Amino acid sequence: MSTLLTATPGQTIGPFYGYALPFEHGNQLVPPGAPGAVRLTGVVADGDGHPVPDALLEIWQADADGRVPTAAGSLHRDGWTFTGWGRASTDDSGHYSFTTVTPGPTTPGGAAFIMITVFARGLLNRVFTRAYVPSAALAADPLLASLPAERRSTLIATTDEHGLRFDIQLQSSATKPETVFLRYPGHRR
Repeated sequence: MSTLLTATPGQTIGPFYGYALPFEHGNQLVPPGAPGAVRLTGVVADGDGHPVPDALLEIWQADADGRVPTAAGSLHRDGWTFTGWGRASTDDSGHYSFTTVTPGPTTPGGAAFIMITVFARGLLNRVFTRAYVPSAALAADPLLASLPAERRSTLIATTDEHGLRFDIQLQSSATKPETVFLRYPGHRR
């Protein structure tokens, strides 16, 4: 085809996340109760501070030793293979939950993080962010250092008795600033 076609939005109608994209155990990168298993939980909220009940999140991460999995088969959950990828939808209260492992840093002395993609109503295209694991290495992270001090906290998860909590604010509200979203090379706005 010699005619250059105009790009279309990532979501032209819908969303259809609730029934079209989830799959069995998609939010379990490791089974609950597996050695080293932690929960990554949070709430996705809109600009008015209301929960978004129909968002879909995908995560990618390194394993506990900082190795990025490269094996195929992310959709296959066999109960012991860590694939580093998962998908979860939000419930009616905007909550999401993954069972995973705390990632290790991918570079010596680097900060560990989980990459997150959010698909939701009102977004013509997905948005990308990171949930950094709290550690002393955060002070030297180049991405965090490039942000204004008051914005850095929107990328840092907190710890609780179950693992990590990371809330995502799609727009600033009266009480919370917007989560920092990222753009990668080749990613269209």
